Amino acid sequence: MDQLPTINPLQLEGAEQVADLIDNVYAKSGFNARRLAEAAKLYAHMIEEDATICLTLAGAMTPIGMSGVINSLIRAGFIDCIISTGANLYHDMHRPFDLPMKQGEFAVDDDELAEHGIARIYDVFIGDEETLLATDKIILNAMQRIRPQEPLSTAQLHRALGEELEKLAHHPDWSLLVTAARHDVPIYTSSPGDSSIAMNLAVPHLFDEPIRLDPLKDVIETAAIVRAAKKNGVLVSGGGSPKNFYFQTQPTLHQIFYDTTPVGHDYVIQLTTDAPHWGGLSGATIAEAKSWGKVQDFRNSVIVYSCASLTLPLLAQYALVRCKPRTHKRLYTKLPEMTQQLVDAAKVNPVFKEQLEKIGIKYKKL
Repeated sequence: MDQLPTINPLQLEGAEQVADLIDNVYAKSGFNARRLAEAAKLYAHMIEEDATICLTLAGAMTPIGMSGVINSLIRAGFIDCIISTGANLYHDMHRPFDLPMKQGEFAVDDDELAEHGIARIYDVFIGDEETLLATDKIILNAMQRIRPQEPLSTAQLHRALGEELEKLAHHPDWSLLVTAARHDVPIYTSSPGDSSIAMNLAVPHLFDEPIRLDPLKDVIETAAIVRAAKKNGVLVSGGGSPKNFYFQTQPTLHQIFYDTTPVGHDYVIQLTTDAPHWGGLSGATIAEAKSWGKVQDFRNSVIVYSCASLTLPLLAQYALVRCKPRTHKRLYTKLPEMTQQLVDAAKVNPVFKEQLEKIGIKYKKL
């Protein structure tokens, strides 16, 4: 006990800057304040180690303006890959076209809101006509110029959307999709059918001009990204399907392909309000993920039990203040090369071939 830091009354003087507040107040405290400080330092370490960093994004983050925070991290080179819910990408498209989302109230009569054509996300109000339907028209318009010859990964779809928004939007700098496209940051959606983007894609699909998606490309490409990295780190905002989709890259490599690369992600930060005793914590605690081969050492991980609307901007600002910008990895341009490396490794992997032979499977291209 004598060697452990003493908890003294916290001094806000001298901690006027966010990064100073985290280092000089939160880090010297306890509970989730200290976890947040540990997460901030771990994120800075991931950046300094030049880890390939993925952001997984669940919950209603872009409706509360989090696109701006994420855009700053992308521009600094602190995010290399994103796995998001489709809803976050859909709502990202409103503001670049001056389509409003308003600060409302959570204690309201939702019947009255419905009568006035207003949708509510907790305390955020979104107009049906002026925002949602207007965004639908933007998506349908953009899709008219996307004419793929083969099925797309969701990263290819979002890249094409980002390029279209760059041309059409009043404020393209405000768009996560545009910023990611500019910096070759691939954005995947783990459930591509579960969003208003897919709802709009149903129109050309039904009327002779389908844009076909191949979700297995996402599985392969994300695994290839992880395999090619010297170190892997992830910042999990919320949890849900995006979190698990990133974490499953390790079992894909080692359980399915018997890959020879190190097992488990190197660094993990999760920002969550979930709790493990309900049986999930959005795809398991980080310690539990060790048993699945998803994490190398859970001691290089931090869970901050708090709302990401608070913690994500704090972590981002800490990194932007404490770390120098990195050279962008531009993973989108390297996807064919990294995918081929995964294929080539499987072809010469005797254990992989042996396991297939045991169940009587032989592929022509293997």
